[in-house]
Amino acid sequence: MIRRAREDDVAAMVELVHELARYEEEPDSCHLTEEQLRTALFGPDPALFGHVAEVDGEVVGLSLWFLNFSTWEGVHGIYLEDLYVRPEHRGSGLGKRLLRTLASECVERGYARLEWSVLDWNEPSIAFYKAQGAFPMDGWSVYRLTGDALRSFGS
Repeated sequence: MIRRAREDDVAAMVELVHELARYEEEPDSCHLTEEQLRTALFGPDPALFGHVAEVDGEVVGLSLWFLNFSTWEGVHGIYLEDLYVRPEHRGSGLGKRLLRTLASECVERGYARLEWSVLDWNEPSIAFYKAQGAFPMDGWSVYRLTGDALRSFGS
């Protein structure tokens, strides 16, 4: 079953995000806490949204997303920050249903696009996304300011 995340899902969701970080070979880069995720999803001004995949009462997958905006289209879109399904539940259609839920959100709300990033080496995910009709944005590179560079530039 796919449903909107609830506050009592936060602990399981944090655990899944840390599993995703291990899968992406970056476990030491993931610092997400339950308090942070709870505030982001359910605080006074939530800017992050989520859905979970549940099997027999257990949260086994998630999508975490936020709104972006296309100045060219003049409307919002969804940026998918994380999509993750535990390995033992992959191939069951849960990942596809999580992604389809976000596509439906876009259609229902009149949003122009659903976007996300994928690591170049993650061939299983790339194949999965392409099978859903997604395509890479060739010619575009992601840039990021973080850590000392962000602090230096921002001060």
